Order: sequence, then structure tokens, then C-alpha cells
Amino acid sequence: MKNYTCIYYTNSSGKALVKELITSLDEDTQDAFFYKTGLLEEYGPRLRKPHTDNIGNSIFELRFVGKEGQIRVLFFFFDDQKIIFTNGFVKKTQKTPSSKIKLAEKRRKEYLQRRR
Repeated sequence: MKNYTCIYYTNSSGKALVKELITSLDEDTQDAFFYKTGLLEEYGPRLRKPHTDNIGNSIFELRFVGKEGQIRVLFFFFDDQKIIFTNGFVKKTQKTPSSKIKLAEKRRKEYLQRRR
């Protein structure tokens, strides 16, 4: 049963960059993303490692593996029932790059300002 709704952040040009990333991935990797998204929509903030991780400042990461390697999609919770995907990437280092976290924080701030 779906309790939460995942939404792709769109930039000022109307592009959903996470969606573009996902569609660029191998079909099996896309399936892994949609499987994890289903878990996230069902369990929300109760979903923990290895599926998600809290990386601080209200930003979380959805974690999955594909042919491309370790994939991360950063997100935040909004208005109790919404999950906003801000950005995603193929992980190439041990730690999540701070630039990716800062981008997620910036997009979260922009999203919240638009909703006021």
C-alpha cells in the first residue's frame, strides 16, 4: 500500500534531471530504482539502510546498484506524504561528494520557497 508519493524536482526550465538520469540508465538498473522507489513510497522515513541513508540537513539518499555501479538519488520529505527527488549520480568515491549534498540542499531550499 502506497503511503507516500515520490516527485521529481524540476528546475526553472521545467526539466526533471533525476528522471533524465534514470531514463539514461540500463533497463535493469531502472528496474532497481523503481523497486526501491516502491519501498520508499510504502515505508517513507521508516525505510533504512541498505535502501536509504540520512546524510544530514534533512537530505537522504536512495541507494541502489546497477550495471553502471552504485547509484544514489538524493531526496527530502515534504508535507508529510511527499518525497522530492532532488538530484542523482553514479557514485565514484567512498563518500557522497559534498557538491552533490549542497546541490540537494539548494534545491530543497528552492522547492520550499516556491511552496510559500
